Amino acid sequence: MKLKLAISIMSLVATMGSAAATELTLKQIMADPDWMGRAPVSAYWSDDSKSILYLQKELGQNHYQTHRVELATDKTTMVMPAEQQVLDSRTGVLNADRTLKLFARSGDLFIKNLSTGQVRALTQTLARESQPQFIDQQWIQFRRGNGFYRMHLSNGLIKQLVEVKLRDEPKDDELKSDFLSQQQTRLFDYVKKQQDARAYRKEQQEAADKAAVFPAAKEVYLGKGQVINHITLAKNGRYLFIATAQEGKDKLDNMPVFITEDGYVENQSTRTLVGQERPVSETYWLYDLSSEKLQKIKLDDLSDINDDPLAKLKRAAAKARGEKYKKTSEQRAIYIHSWTGNGLSWSDDGQRLAVKLYSYDNKSRWLAEVDFQRAEFIELDHLFDEAWVNDWTFNQMGWLPDNQSFYFLSERDGYSHLYLKRNGSKAKALTKGKFEVSDVSVTQDGKHIFFKSNKKHPGIYNVYKLSIETGKVQALTDLDGIVDYRLAPDESQLLLTYSTTNRPPELFTLNLQSGALKQITNTVSKAFSDIAWTKPQIVAVPSQQTKMPIYSRLYLPKDFDASKAKDYPAVIFVHGAGYLQNAHYGWSVYFREFMFHSLLNQKGYVVLDMDYRASKGYGRDWRTAIYQQMGTPELEDLLSGKQWLTEQYGVNPSKVGIYGGSYGGFMTFMALFKAPGEFAAGASLRPVTDWASYNHGYTSNILNTPEVDPKAYDRSSPIEFAAGLADPLLIAHGMVDDNVFFKDSVRLVQKLIELEKSDWFETAIYPVEPHGFREPSSWLDEYHRILKLFENHVKK
Repeated sequence: MKLKLAISIMSLVATMGSAAATELTLKQIMADPDWMGRAPVSAYWSDDSKSILYLQKELGQNHYQTHRVELATDKTTMVMPAEQQVLDSRTGVLNADRTLKLFARSGDLFIKNLSTGQVRALTQTLARESQPQFIDQQWIQFRRGNGFYRMHLSNGLIKQLVEVKLRDEPKDDELKSDFLSQQQTRLFDYVKKQQDARAYRKEQQEAADKAAVFPAAKEVYLGKGQVINHITLAKNGRYLFIATAQEGKDKLDNMPVFITEDGYVENQSTRTLVGQERPVSETYWLYDLSSEKLQKIKLDDLSDINDDPLAKLKRAAAKARGEKYKKTSEQRAIYIHSWTGNGLSWSDDGQRLAVKLYSYDNKSRWLAEVDFQRAEFIELDHLFDEAWVNDWTFNQMGWLPDNQSFYFLSERDGYSHLYLKRNGSKAKALTKGKFEVSDVSVTQDGKHIFFKSNKKHPGIYNVYKLSIETGKVQALTDLDGIVDYRLAPDESQLLLTYSTTNRPPELFTLNLQSGALKQITNTVSKAFSDIAWTKPQIVAVPSQQTKMPIYSRLYLPKDFDASKAKDYPAVIFVHGAGYLQNAHYGWSVYFREFMFHSLLNQKGYVVLDMDYRASKGYGRDWRTAIYQQMGTPELEDLLSGKQWLTEQYGVNPSKVGIYGGSYGGFMTFMALFKAPGEFAAGASLRPVTDWASYNHGYTSNILNTPEVDPKAYDRSSPIEFAAGLADPLLIAHGMVDDNVFFKDSVRLVQKLIELEKSDWFETAIYPVEPHGFREPSSWLDEYHRILKLFENHVKK
């Protein structure tokens, strides 16, 4: 079964036929987005697969309400506050016969009878309970604080199994061996009797503990100066796995807040700068509750754990400083990567635990199984990347229901693909090709895997089903847009979130047997639908440096005439984040820019929005092309785009502007500073000006750290090239930006002042705005300035 959506029959776009050519205004475009409609978010299935639940923003409020759609009647109702606690949970665990569901909500535990729908609270405490799991039909297990407990479902008995304490273990009253202590014992019967009495009480207590019908909880002492990053207990209650890190305080930067309720300036702590975090390795512990033995897990069997991939760079940096490089014998610092909530994965039977380990130098990812007998890691897979291993995505892993087969995603062949490793065998690729696989779901019987992929086109995402036995891959959807999915609990349907370039996301269901597609929501407003927005073309711009084209969104004015050579002004938009895909067929997170580009079209501009090298969706090599040279490959791609516009679309090369925010602001700087005269003007919004001031996790991936790789920072930071500015520049920045600090722009402005560039730049500051603006008035002011810049310096 393969679904092909006929656009003409869908209500999703039925109203588009009435769209009229309306003169757009910045005030409307930058208004509160509620006027466009309030798209459903965070949608999921009810436990009985008969309803859909989703969140929708309240009109005029920054608050979301839960809505339920009954599929049999298409009736939509708002979930009332009284229902919230007993509402079906999007997460949770099922018992063996799938009749009960156990879940945590707001720090308490609940259990639901899936036959009757009845929900019962198991805890109501100020403490936070988490990590619930079924042990058998009568007992459950959960975490509270740094301890683990079991609860009997019939009588409510709670017994604690273990408590982890971050302090030194109390010492027994051992007999001291120094001369005076031994003399006291020899000379005085009183002293000897006291010592014997303590020893006897200890022996009696130990014997009582061993014989106890209701034994006390175990206590595990890990010592002072540590924090627990991860802790999990096996279903059988025997093995406790703990990951700790040294307690410490990295130096934080701070940010003044000028607009406050009391009129006084507040100073907020923010984050560290790149290279200022201490790369201290986590310590991994295994505690056997049966033998009461605590062991550190050895890392020795992990590939390349003793090799420093940054040694060459460190040696060169030391030489440049006039110092001698000192090689360390320490193992590489590592940590459990759990940014996507998948750092630890138990098999269904609770007998096997997989761990996802990353190196602090960003070059290695190890997927390993904990050997409970030897307190070691058994390596399941090692991914090494001389640039950096992708820590943003493509890191799913888990066990199949057979409790023997381990699946995972990896970019080992250049694109994210699905791999399967069975006991005693090498990992086998289940998917292959120049496309990316993500969002993996395994069926209950372990025979099939669902996934999302851009197999058809880099900018089109559909849902696929793979047979583990035969390896056959079946396309379940064939939609020209972006599709996200959730498999129904009974596995009969998919819940789809589908969008196109000019239509926000809506919810659909897909019957997996009949192939019937049903639209569930229609939230786009008539005011938005009535406007004839430009539908961008997805184009492949030839690159002057790579064989792969640069996929882009092209916005052309109505009645565009390519024969008008060198007549059109143009604007190149540079998306943010770097590792983000915007030249796709779905709804963009840059929806304001989408509307702004339609306005620019009405004013006669051609607009190009490029997925330059560094962008997501095009494989590992495209992602890592910027390693140690941020701003260089991307600028080459932007210049290729400009040349293509002038050659193919009648754009005047002297009338091309550029703008973007965050990473796009950084690239606007690089374009104007390193290629003066190429762009008539540029607007740099919330921009990075010096990568040495940005955060550690993002920047160290791409440029290592300033101490290790100073040349990479020098060649990648706009402030180093500010002398090249010779075209009009707008710098706009929010003053309470805790992502890219306002000081980034302040430092660059000071540099431009010292370079006597006063004729070439202007600044706009926004006192109440963070990285992503919130106030419509700020959006309007910022884009009024951008439009004015282009009208005055690009179009004229």
